[in-house]
Amino acid sequence: MGRFWALFFIVTAVITFVVSWISPSMGWWFPTDGVAVFGMAQSTLGRKIDDLFYLILWIVSVTFVATNVALGYALWRGATIKPEEKVWFSHGSHSLEVIWTIVPSVILLFIALYQLDVWAAYRVRGFIKDSDGKPKQIVAVAEVTARQFEWRIRYPARGKTLKPIPQADDIYTVNELHVPTGDLVSITLRTDDVQHAFFVPELRVKQDAVPGKLIPVWFDTLVTKDYEMLCAELCGWGHYKMKAKLVAQSTEDFEAWKDKVSEEQFDDGYRKPAE
Repeated sequence: MGRFWALFFIVTAVITFVVSWISPSMGWWFPTDGVAVFGMAQSTLGRKIDDLFYLILWIVSVTFVATNVALGYALWRGATIKPEEKVWFSHGSHSLEVIWTIVPSVILLFIALYQLDVWAAYRVRGFIKDSDGKPKQIVAVAEVTARQFEWRIRYPARGKTLKPIPQADDIYTVNELHVPTGDLVSITLRTDDVQHAFFVPELRVKQDAVPGKLIPVWFDTLVTKDYEMLCAELCGWGHYKMKAKLVAQSTEDFEAWKDKVSEEQFDDGYRKPAE
């Protein structure tokens, strides 16, 4: 039975590796609609996050393969060793203890230092640079308010900037966030009740909405299309209903859409009689 279990665990590790290797080409990967290669993020910052993810994935994969090769060898040797053969006793080895303490520590320190730029760009405005190395301008497009169980969105009127306090000519929508493609835009995230989480998987944008706080979230979109927008925090019985969409469109279409919504919102129904 020893050889059977050795082969069982070796084959299981091989199957796990093969399935993981082919999963991107089979579509078992990051959210994608076929436009992105292997589910590549549709935002600039999202692609930096993907690069960091793939770096960690390669480190984990190499570690997984190495440890399973060692495990497979140990299992097979244990199942096939002859009674008269002398075994290698490694328990309590000072050298091994030093190796598998220092090596993981160095790897974790490297990852911690390597990801600082990505984290800074995600959280610190001044770290988002344009092609000239200057801080990139961020356009505030909307205030997004999460509530059980919908997203309420407030935009400034055309030609005006978003104010913390609602203005008389602000524009409102529900469960539909519009942004101009290509611009670095920001939203102000808040919640009216419990904790929610603003999540756009294809952009790799995710941020908790915390009661009592106004939280800025910035991102861009590289493709003009509709993106799925979700709540990623279990917020009550209707959590499953908190589905919305983020519409990325050209600047011209975005402004035209705002004009249309504003006209519909402030239409009082009065029509001047024909003379």
